Amino acid sequence: MTLEAFATSQPLTLGVELELGIVNTHDYDLSPSAVDLLRLMNKRKIPGDVKPEMTDSMIELSTGVCQNYDDALSQLTEIRGALVDCARKLNVGLCGGGTHPFQDWSERRIFNTPRFHMLSELYGYLSKQFTIFGQHVHVGCPGPDEALVLLHGMSRFIPHFIALSASSPYVQGTDTGFHSARLNSVFAFPLSGRAPFVTTWDDFGTFFEKMTRTGVVKSMKDFYWDIRPKPEFGTIEVRVLDTPLTIEKAAALAAYIQCVGSWLSKEKPFELAEDDYLVYTFNRFQACRFGPDGTFVDPKTGEHRTLREDILATMAATEQHAIDLKADTAMRYLRSELQRFGNDATWARQVQEREYLLAEVVRQQCLRWSGELVV
Repeated sequence: MTLEAFATSQPLTLGVELELGIVNTHDYDLSPSAVDLLRLMNKRKIPGDVKPEMTDSMIELSTGVCQNYDDALSQLTEIRGALVDCARKLNVGLCGGGTHPFQDWSERRIFNTPRFHMLSELYGYLSKQFTIFGQHVHVGCPGPDEALVLLHGMSRFIPHFIALSASSPYVQGTDTGFHSARLNSVFAFPLSGRAPFVTTWDDFGTFFEKMTRTGVVKSMKDFYWDIRPKPEFGTIEVRVLDTPLTIEKAAALAAYIQCVGSWLSKEKPFELAEDDYLVYTFNRFQACRFGPDGTFVDPKTGEHRTLREDILATMAATEQHAIDLKADTAMRYLRSELQRFGNDATWARQVQEREYLLAEVVRQQCLRWSGELVV
C-alpha cells in the first residue's frame, strides 16, 4: 500500500474528539447502551459526529473544524446538549475520565463492527481492556513537511498534555498511584509510543512503505503513536490526553495545544534533533505517575524542574499567541486549574476521600459532564 496524499487544511485549525463512558444510574457501573444511544443521536443534528468505540459501553464524539477556543467550546456544548438529552431518555449517564474507576473489563462486549472484531481477534484481552477514554486533538497544517516538523516540536510538550488532562487514578476499584493510569493500557499495544524522527513527507513515505512491506501495518490507523499525522485531514493528531470531566476543560486543552503549535510554527524556539527523545519516555512516565508535580527534564539543557513550572513557563512564552488566537480565557482557566486541583485525577481522589464510594465519584463525574455540577 502507498501512503495517501496529505490533504489541504487551514493551519492551526482544531478538531476535538472525546471518548465517553456510558453508565447506568443505579450503581454507576458501565452500561452496554451504545447502540441505543447512537440510534437516538442519529435523529439529532449536531455540528460534528458521534460514533461507536471498541466496546459497547463507550462512544466517541467529534467536532467539526474549529477556528479557536470559542468555536470548539460552542460545538462541544451543542453536541453535549444532544447527548445528555438522549442519555436521559435511556436513563443512563455520560461521564468523562480516562478510566471508569471500578468497571470489570472482562464484562465488556466488543461493539459489533468488522474492524473492532478484527482488533479483538488480534489483540485478545487487550481489546476489552481498551475500554478507556481519551481526548484527541487535531491541528491543521499547511503541508506534510510542516506537519512532521510540528509533530516533533510538539512531542516535547507531551508531558504537559498528560499532566494537565490526567483523570484516571482508579482502575478496577483500586487507586493505582498514577494520575493517568489509562496510558498504561495504550502503551501495551505494539505500535504505540513515538513517531520515527523524520521531517519530510518523502522520508516518512519511505518508512511507511517499509512498514507495510512487513505486513505489520496496512494503514495509518495501525499506528497508536502519541502524536501521528492524519493525511486524510491534513492534520497532526495529539492522542495522549485523558478525557477531561468537562467540555470547558476539553476546549481549553485544545486551545493550549493550538497556542503551542502557533508558537512552534512561527517562532521556532527549538532546533529539532533525534536526541530530544532521549528523555521522552522518562518525562512521559513522570507526567503519568505524578501529574503536574512530576519531574520534567529539559531535552536541550538537561535541567530538572517540575512539570507545573515548565507548563507555566510555556504559557508565559505563548501568551501573545493566546491573545492572537483568542485563547487567553482558556489559558486563565488552565492556570486556575493548576493552582486549585492540578488536574481531574486529584479532584476524583478528593471526592473519594470524602465519600468513600467510587460510585459517588462517577455520579459526580456525570453531573460535571452534563454541566449540572460546577466546582
